Amino acid sequence: MDKHPSALSMFEQITSASKGKQIVMFLDYDGTLSPIVEDPDRAFMSDAMRTVVRKVARYFPTAIVSGRCRDKVYNFVKLAELYYAGSHGMDIKGPSKGHRYNKYNKGSRAVLFQPASEFLPMIDEVYEELIEKTKSIPGAKVENNKFCLSVHYRCVDEKKWSGLAEQVRSVLKAYPKLRLTQGRKVLEIRPTIKWDKGKALEFLLESLGFADCNDVLPVYIGDDRTDEDAFKVLRERGQGLGILVSKIPKETNASYSLQEPSEYTHRHIRKLSIFSLCSLAPHSVPRLNLRAIILSDGSHSVNTLGVPCSPNGVLVKEGSVVGLFEGQLCV
Repeated sequence: MDKHPSALSMFEQITSASKGKQIVMFLDYDGTLSPIVEDPDRAFMSDAMRTVVRKVARYFPTAIVSGRCRDKVYNFVKLAELYYAGSHGMDIKGPSKGHRYNKYNKGSRAVLFQPASEFLPMIDEVYEELIEKTKSIPGAKVENNKFCLSVHYRCVDEKKWSGLAEQVRSVLKAYPKLRLTQGRKVLEIRPTIKWDKGKALEFLLESLGFADCNDVLPVYIGDDRTDEDAFKVLRERGQGLGILVSKIPKETNASYSLQEPSEYTHRHIRKLSIFSLCSLAPHSVPRLNLRAIILSDGSHSVNTLGVPCSPNGVLVKEGSVVGLFEGQLCV
């Protein structure tokens, strides 16, 4: 993408922007951490991706921001140390108070925020109506994401797409407090409250104590239209990096792009975890006299990104972080 250069090719610029700053990671799930699949109940992330996300969260506050039900996303990711914002940010929960990964939360309680709770009975009612209304359309699937609903049509004959959309709209006519938006072969039904993934990002930054900090760098990676709200917030703040995951050029508020499938995101998150550590963000990693950075594969470069080192230099081989040791960073 000419307007939105590849995050991989511009990686040195990205790591330069992160130097001396506290990185906070925000990650969409479907299409970013997991592939887009025909059956949304089988959108599993790979073990390799889970390992990378776990290692990133070891050093940086990390949140999964998804349109899915928060509990369902958690069951896919299975990492208790993360913050989870389900239902397009309308259901936010952090690690429990006292959890060893809850070190960034400055409050007296675990983070829990559900701004659309009053809509739960209405959402359940519409869910039942949509199940009944769409049951005659082969391939249609209605998903209850607690504070919002998704009508998937990826497996529906294209000739029936418009008919399905009309049936959904006919149900919603009786519910003016709900709105209809469109994602990647999915129709989304959400409350009309002024809340989205961008608001969720701001809420989490505030909960973590970074709302008014100049030395914080939020990084948001996502592929869906709903992620644009978060990209827009970062652009308006003039602080942070939005990275769009997409095969094709799109109009976006993101600053950079990554191609699909999720392996590209895997590579980017892995590199970010490694080289952001090398930047030694002061809130995240203690300043060490590093002699070597040892990684898992055979590629290597020597101290090209300002990594602090002994007089003998620093060896860098690309891989994934597994631990910090005095004088040596093993990855």
